[in-house]
Amino acid sequence: MRKISIFTLIFSVLFSACKIEQKTSTKPKLVVGIVVDQMRYDYLTRFQNKYGEGGFKRLLRDGFSLENVHYNYIPTFTAVGHTSIYTGTTPTNHGIISNHWYDKFLKETIYCVDDSNYTTIGNDGDGGKKSPNRMLTTTVTDQLRLAQNMQGKTIGVAIKDRSAILPAGHTANAAYWFDGGSKGQWISSSYYMNELPQWVKDFNASKKADEYLSKPWETLYDINTYTESIVDDNKFEQTFDGQDKPIFPHNIPELRSKNNNYSILKAIPAGNTFTSDFAKAAIINENLGKSDYTDFIAISFSSTDYVGHQFGVASKEIQDTYLRFDQDLADLLQFLDTEIGEDNYTLFLTADHAAVQVPSYLKSVKIPANYFSNKKFTDYVNNITKKHFDSDELVENISNFQIFLDKAKIEKLKLEASIVAQKIADEVINYNEIYKSVTARTLQSTSFTSGILNSLQNGYNQKFSGDVLLIPNPSTLSTYYKNGGTSHGSGYSYDTHIPLIFYGNGIQEGSSKLKYEIIDIAPTLSNLLQIEFPNGNTGKIINEVLK
Repeated sequence: MRKISIFTLIFSVLFSACKIEQKTSTKPKLVVGIVVDQMRYDYLTRFQNKYGEGGFKRLLRDGFSLENVHYNYIPTFTAVGHTSIYTGTTPTNHGIISNHWYDKFLKETIYCVDDSNYTTIGNDGDGGKKSPNRMLTTTVTDQLRLAQNMQGKTIGVAIKDRSAILPAGHTANAAYWFDGGSKGQWISSSYYMNELPQWVKDFNASKKADEYLSKPWETLYDINTYTESIVDDNKFEQTFDGQDKPIFPHNIPELRSKNNNYSILKAIPAGNTFTSDFAKAAIINENLGKSDYTDFIAISFSSTDYVGHQFGVASKEIQDTYLRFDQDLADLLQFLDTEIGEDNYTLFLTADHAAVQVPSYLKSVKIPANYFSNKKFTDYVNNITKKHFDSDELVENISNFQIFLDKAKIEKLKLEASIVAQKIADEVINYNEIYKSVTARTLQSTSFTSGILNSLQNGYNQKFSGDVLLIPNPSTLSTYYKNGGTSHGSGYSYDTHIPLIFYGNGIQEGSSKLKYEIIDIAPTLSNLLQIEFPNGNTGKIINEVLK
């Protein structure tokens, strides 16, 4: 019998270990980024008993769930959230400071992805005059393309244009979004292409949108079992146009013509299913996950946001939307298993922001909440400048809880802008719905290392932000929502606490209660893919999720 030396044995064990390590460290063929628009963390736990086994529960069981992830900046809006997830940094660096914001150079309000240098690809409308050019830094999707010498594909898909464009980055092969109204088509921009691929034309021609709009929105299960939400007929929700009460069933075929035709698809759960259909078509027809390179598809599910805005976070509608989305998620995961292979893809799921309970509902149960009138506040600010500087024309714009001063007018009156700004900040703190006020100069000269002023500072961009920045009281929304529904945008936990689950190739199984920030996703993915971080990155690697 041949003897085996101890050295041979050690070498054999080490060689086997290296083979195992080599196998587990193989890069994924496809990365799937899923952002659920307006998803609170507690939707995972609140509806858990009614979820199936193949959607959220599968991700929680077989992936790694981070239970204490927060946005670390203000404002928590859609464009800012998607950008921060993929750039690994905050508005201070990436420059997307809201969905819309006042441009103090152009003297007008602008939209985050509008770009008149480009044209619509897919129809004759203006919905495709878009680009990511206002985003100043790279994304993890850009870095993946750069690391592979522009090989591998990146595609963004979402009903909302900003949610498709910003995650896909500057170097994307394509981004597609849904043009509602009378169009009912998936479109793109000449920034990416000169003509829609044939498969997109075929998808549009299939009239899937009409299929989803041909039936009423009824609850997935018996509405009496939806005990995790408040009564269906309540005064805290907004109705569809043409509807007397915001209650089930919602007769979508009948309501369609009174709610901007195809646009109503955005505001019902079928919009998420429709998005998933298109994403699967993109994966198949673009052969994602089939080459020697790593591809990336960034999918954002937007209908959850529209439903949340209209009905609020405690509604039967939001519960039904998430129960249906759980089925969409299970179907997508099964599709990825079959099309890409279980071990060949890495997926993460998170949200671009959460949402506050409807303020009028909170007030009804004796929790402090309120509504903010921008007109009344503007008058208040103008009275301050009239009192102290004998002019009510020193403010150029008030929006997004920021005050922009008219520098030309201030100079003409031989005043100092910093003194005007400080006086306004000192006085507006007395306004009933304002919790904190701070000048841009203070944010430039003081470092806030924790708390809500740190979040405000992380969202402040010296080039683009206003001269005085404000934080409203908790659970305060615009008077637009006084008739029902909810929104987001603050730095309070109801807006910042979101789910984050990693799943698939290279990911551990487990969970963590440690606190992480949304900007940690991009460097974690970059490390997994062994590529350079996005160039403005300020996040850190979440070591415990990686094998």
